[in-house]
Amino acid sequence: MNKEKLLEKPILYKENKKRANFLPFSLPSFDKEEETAVIQTLRSGWVTKGPKTEEFEGRIKRYVGSKYAIGTNSCTSALELSLIAIGVGNGDEVITTPITFPSTANVIVHRGAKPVFVDIEKGTFNIDADKIEKAITNKTKAIIPVHFAGHPCQMDKILKIAEKYGLFVIEDAAHAFGSEYHNKMIGNIGDLTCFSFYATKNITTGEGGMVTTNDERLARKIDLLSSHGISSPAWKRSKAKIYRHWEAVLAGYNYHMYDIQAAIGLVQLKKIGKFLKIRGKYAQIYNNAFKDIPEAITPSAKGDVKHSYHLYVIMFKIENLTIDRDKIMNILQQKNIGIGMHYRALHLQPFYREKFGFKRGSLPVSEYISDRIISLPLYPKMSNADVRRVIDVIRKVINKYRKKKIF
Repeated sequence: MNKEKLLEKPILYKENKKRANFLPFSLPSFDKEEETAVIQTLRSGWVTKGPKTEEFEGRIKRYVGSKYAIGTNSCTSALELSLIAIGVGNGDEVITTPITFPSTANVIVHRGAKPVFVDIEKGTFNIDADKIEKAITNKTKAIIPVHFAGHPCQMDKILKIAEKYGLFVIEDAAHAFGSEYHNKMIGNIGDLTCFSFYATKNITTGEGGMVTTNDERLARKIDLLSSHGISSPAWKRSKAKIYRHWEAVLAGYNYHMYDIQAAIGLVQLKKIGKFLKIRGKYAQIYNNAFKDIPEAITPSAKGDVKHSYHLYVIMFKIENLTIDRDKIMNILQQKNIGIGMHYRALHLQPFYREKFGFKRGSLPVSEYISDRIISLPLYPKMSNADVRRVIDVIRKVINKYRKKKIF
C-alpha cells in the first residue's frame, strides 16, 4: 500500500507506553546552513543592524511584494511602531480580535488607547468582518485583523470598511508568513503588516519581526523610530565617505533587527517553500484522520486563500464527551505529547477584564471556541511517525471519553 495513503487512513497504531521521548509542541528547523551563517556574521565584526539586516529586509519585501520592509526585534515592537506611526494615542480606540496573543492588545494599551474586541468567525477563528462596522465609534483609529493560525482574514471587507470610515488597517500576520489572500501575498494588502520570526513561526530568527508597507511616509517613520529616532544609525554612518553628525529627530526606540538575527532569517527564507509544503501535508493528514470523528472539529481553508498552517488548532465538542478540554490537554501531556493553547479569549484575561470591564457573554463565539480548542504539534522537524502518534492518542482519548448514545 502507498505510504501516503496509509497515513491518511484513521488507523489506531499500537502505543509504546515505554517511550520516554517527549514530542515538543514546536521546534525550529535549523541545520549547518544557519550555523555557518551565524559564524560568518560573528567573524565579520558587524553583529548589530547592518548589511545582513539590510539584505534580509530586501529579500522580505521582494517575497511579499511590498515596496518597503523594516526589520524589528519582534512582532510586538513592529505592532507598536505601526501604531505610533499612524498616530494612535490617548483616548483612541483600535478594533481587534480577542482570539490572539496578548501582545496584539497590549501595544494598544501602551499607546493609551482602548482595544475594542469584535467576535470571531466559527470556521476560521478570524475576526468576523461582518461585525466590525457596529464596533466603530468616533474614537476608532485603526483595525488590527489577526490572520489566525495562518488563515487570512476577509481583507476585502475589512479594507472597504476602513476606507468608508477613514481608518488604518494594521495586519497582525505573526502566524501568516507565506499566506495568500486572493492570490496576493499577506504583507502587500493593508496599510501596514507585522510579521513574527519567533522560534515557533514558519521561519524564525530566534526572536525578530518585520513591518511591510507600500506607504513611503510610514516606512520612513517606522525605520527612524526603530533605531532611537536618530537621523543616521551606525550602519548608515559606516557607509558614508564623509562623517556627518547624527541628530535625534524623534524620541525613538531600540526596536531594530540586528545582523545575527537577519543572518539566520536569510537562510530560513530560502527554505520557506519546503517548510510550507510539509506543514500543509501534515495538516491534511490530521484532517483526514479526524474527519470521521464528530467530536473533533478540524480547521479548514475558507475562500480564495493559501493557508500557511502556522498552527493546527482542533476544537473538541466537549458537550459530547465526559471530560473537558483541560483534561484532554493533561492526558496528551502525560502521553509525552506537547500541546499549545491558542488562545483563551483575551477579553476574559484578568488584566483586560478588570481594566475595561469585559464580561463573559459579550463575545459568545470567542468564548465557546476558546473553551474547546487545543493546538497540536505541527512543524517541519516532525516525522510521519510523530504525526501518527498524535493522531493515535487523540482518537483513543475520544473513543474512551465519548458519551454513550441514548436511544
